[in-house]
Formats: sequence, C-alpha cells, structure tokens
Amino acid sequence: MGVATITGEKLTNAKSVGIDYIEVSINVQADHTNSSFKDGDDAMRKLLANIKKYADNAGIKIWSIHMPYGPNLDLSLTDETARKKVVDFQKKAIEMVAVLQPEYLLFHPSHFLGLNERQTRIDNLVKSVKEIKPSVESIGAHIVIENLLGPELLKDSTHERPLCRTIEETLSIMSRMDDDVYSIADLNHIKNPEKLILALGHRLKSLHVSDGDGIKECHYVPCEGLGNVDWTAVLKALNDVGYQGPFLYEVKKNNNLKDLSDCYNSLYNNYCGK
Repeated sequence: MGVATITGEKLTNAKSVGIDYIEVSINVQADHTNSSFKDGDDAMRKLLANIKKYADNAGIKIWSIHMPYGPNLDLSLTDETARKKVVDFQKKAIEMVAVLQPEYLLFHPSHFLGLNERQTRIDNLVKSVKEIKPSVESIGAHIVIENLLGPELLKDSTHERPLCRTIEETLSIMSRMDDDVYSIADLNHIKNPEKLILALGHRLKSLHVSDGDGIKECHYVPCEGLGNVDWTAVLKALNDVGYQGPFLYEVKKNNNLKDLSDCYNSLYNNYCGK
C-alpha cells in the first residue's frame, strides 16, 4: 500500500476480511531528483508514525517496506558520487521507517542499464547492499532484493533490462551477498515463477503475488484468470522450500479486499485438493 493512501479505516477493514500483513511503499514520497522527501523529513516522520498507530489499532503487521527506487535512486549507479548519494538517502529512509517495525526492507537491484555495463552494475549493487546492511540491521530488519522484469536483455537500442532479470542472474548476484540478505519473488516478473521459487530456496522471504505473462507488467488478480501463472505449481514450490511469509498481493485492480482473501483461500483449497 502506498504510504499516503493508508488510513485507519482501510486497515481495520483489511483485518476484518482476514488480511494480517501489508507492505508499505514510500517511493511516491521521495524527491527522486534531490534524494530527499518531498514534504520534508518532519512531515514524513509524522506520516509514518500515524501509519504505525493505525496498524497497531487494527492488529495489522507491517511485513515489509518498499524502499524508494528509480533511475536516480539506483543502488547500482556507475557514477561513484551519485551512488554514494543514493546510499546516504536510503540510510536516512531506513532510520525513518524504523517506527513501522518491519521485518524486511525491499530494494530494487537496479533501474534500466546502459549497454555493456552489467558487470559494473552488479559490482556496485553488491557494494551498496553491504553499505546499507548495518543500517537495516540496526532497526531489526533484513534486506530483500526483488527480481525484475526482463524477458529479453534489451529494452531498446540504448538500454538493457534491470538486474535480476533471470533466475541465473538472480542466483549469481545473490551468491555474492551475505547469507542473511534475502530475496523477494515477484511472480508477475518472470515466466514460470515456481522455478524461481525453487531456485531461491532458503533465500526466499517474501512475495509479490499477481498473475501475468512474464513479458509485461500485468499485476492481475490471480483468480481473474487473465495471466499464465500455474498457481498449483507455485503453491507446491512454496511448500517445497518451506516458505513461511505472507501471500502478499501486488495487484493493479482496486479490488474489494475480501476478494483477495477469498482468492487465496480458493487457490489454496484447489492446491490441497490435487
């Protein structure tokens, strides 16, 4: 949920239909040009404190924070001055979201890349994660890195797709991270997401659940039947790797929240019946 859209009424309603965990995104509040918060630090702190109050009153756990991302907030930037500026901003954001007591902080591995700079970008991502990790640990949370959409290497004639676009690349990058840096699987970002789940194994700590085709950003609700995800295979893979986190939706359609809860129950019951 976007941080500015969260109200006490929404969270109380979510809890009433069986939703126990949410992810909070703070990306919209970030000034991507100046690596700051649009309304200032004090306003951001107040907003976050109110959300924590709403969540506690509703009995909702804030599972994860989607940290700011974009072309100017990219942990893999090749310009060292710019990369350090991003790291410093993320550290400030980490300190601010501590009030929400999240389990995980979610970071994108990169934005789109220039041509033939992939290895440098990977090196810089690994360096940046090492630099922000102590700040994340200081608030009692862990890092999760998201796989991003990349059905082919090239976005256009001058840009490559982001890092973590394939299973092989994701595993290679994660092998360079500390053992307690984890992964989140976005099921909309890859064909046959059950294969990614199985490959990540113990590294998998969170999900972005939606249906899609692995080619474009779809974020369909699974039970609409608009995508190609094999939900029985996904649930089996989650069981096989011992996944313990929530079934965390990331869908575009503004559904009645009860529909999302009912959809999970339907998927699970269908899986158990096979």
